[in-house]
Amino acid sequence: MKLFKISLLVFALSFLSFATVHKYYISVTQIDYVEEKQSVQIISRIFIDDFEKLLRERYDDNITLAGKNEPESVDAYMEKYLKEKLMIKINGKPVNVQFIGKAYDVDIAKCYLEIEKVKYIETIEVTNEVLFDVFEEQQNIVKTNINSKQKSVILFPQKASVLLKFN
Repeated sequence: MKLFKISLLVFALSFLSFATVHKYYISVTQIDYVEEKQSVQIISRIFIDDFEKLLRERYDDNITLAGKNEPESVDAYMEKYLKEKLMIKINGKPVNVQFIGKAYDVDIAKCYLEIEKVKYIETIEVTNEVLFDVFEEQQNIVKTNINSKQKSVILFPQKASVLLKFN
């Protein structure tokens, strides 16, 4: 009987340990200033399943990303969403972030964006609210390489913006 109780306890503990597995909700946005091209190049990496959930809730509940039957409207939806949720000011002025396209890498959607005609950067303000409207636990890592200086920050729903100085 004692062996049965111990076996039951071990089973219950192992079951509970799997029941409390927590998924992390993270995106990574890399922002690089390419001075010779006067261009800010951005790659935002977002988990496909999380992005798909958002696009389904917001635009079309039949969307499936990274599949053979991915609708052509996906790029337009991604562009619209990212323009609403990823905003940048350079030297205190809002700039137009252009959606270039996307690519899939295993379970990550890589979204390519660009800001053209940037002569210099003293400050950059980044607001990254990507997926905050779907996942309360979402964190967005922003990594920059501007004027040969690298900086990284983590943004979350309570602090979705950061001002970085590069002078």
